Amino acid sequence: MNHHTTDTHILAAAYALGALDDDERKDFDAHLQTCEACRQEAAEFGATTARLAAAVAQAPPAAAKAQVMAAIDGVRQLPPRIPAPGVAPALGGFLRRRAVPWALAASVAAAVLGGVAVWQSQHGQELEQQARQAQQQLDAVGSVLAAPDAQTVHGKAANGALTTVVASEQQNKAVFTAADLPAPGAGKTYQLWLDHDGTMRPAGLIDHDGTVVLTGDPADAGAVGLTLEPDGGSPQPTTDPLLLMALPS
Repeated sequence: MNHHTTDTHILAAAYALGALDDDERKDFDAHLQTCEACRQEAAEFGATTARLAAAVAQAPPAAAKAQVMAAIDGVRQLPPRIPAPGVAPALGGFLRRRAVPWALAASVAAAVLGGVAVWQSQHGQELEQQARQAQQQLDAVGSVLAAPDAQTVHGKAANGALTTVVASEQQNKAVFTAADLPAPGAGKTYQLWLDHDGTMRPAGLIDHDGTVVLTGDPADAGAVGLTLEPDGGSPQPTTDPLLLMALPS
């Protein structure tokens, strides 16, 4: 995409999504050095992107669909609505035609809500714990993305995944985002690494598209690595790196 110079301010969202080409990204990086409003807007868009990624990263429980479908069978459908006497025939016909879809929608909605309520009741504590963990992760990601000294680099892994790293020297933290990451396969997971002068130290796991805060100390690390490892991760890389990307500085 090409934009006139005066349109630079509208590129914050595309920048946060990694949708700019190399020249546009370089120009916008330079623009961020002098524009506080765009730095704030880009950080907010980045935080929102991370929240959306984290939201879809949680797979629904396997039993949820079966419970909802079972609940639907037990919900009585409402009868069609019959218009009161005196209603014009055309309007009456319209209401009758709309009554069945409305009734069906109401019964399905009741079944879905009922099934969710039952599932939540049975798994309330687990849900609360997952919610707390998700919120903590979102807060950590958002804090890095919104840091005034946050720096961003983009890369592409050998398996085609698009990657982004945002690092804050003040917070001594870095965030890794992956898109189009192929499934790792049975018994495998993707592992992140921090390269400390040639020594690869574990920095967390990521097994699908999403955003994670790197574990470990990125302060004296030079690069972020990505490998395919046995499920649960490894103390040292066991495969060739799919990505070795310099940390932003």
